[in-house]
Amino acid sequence: MSRPNEFSDSRLTRNLNELLQELRVAQAGVQILFAFLLSVAFTERFAHAGAFVHTVHLITVLLTTASAALLIAPAAWHRVLFRQRRRAEIIRVANFCALSGLAMLAAAMSATVLLIVQVVLGPVWGTAIGALTAALFAALWFLLPLRTRNR
Repeated sequence: MSRPNEFSDSRLTRNLNELLQELRVAQAGVQILFAFLLSVAFTERFAHAGAFVHTVHLITVLLTTASAALLIAPAAWHRVLFRQRRRAEIIRVANFCALSGLAMLAAAMSATVLLIVQVVLGPVWGTAIGALTAALFAALWFLLPLRTRNR
């Protein structure tokens, strides 16, 4: 949203700064999740887990990797296109990357919950709690904001 008497270049600068600040929060979460997932693969319990757990773990690592790539991409775009007067394009691409990265992060976190609950409580609880986690992320991160925007 534009502020009164704000020049276009100032608005773009503010929008980019706000976006990069938001991404810093998400990036920290991705990095912590990624470290956790990497360490899990080297535990004794994981070595004896079944094919389902190994498959979910691998998918979760790939989702986390995709999330990291998408959430870090705007910083790379900004750095590569720095002082090229392409701020509007950077913001457009960064917004897409941020939303896509958050979707991947939500999927990765939901899959992590599925993985942990599957190992601790079994497949029925793992599936149920994993699905509830995915629904929570979908509602809080996407559905409710979209509903508010469309009002």
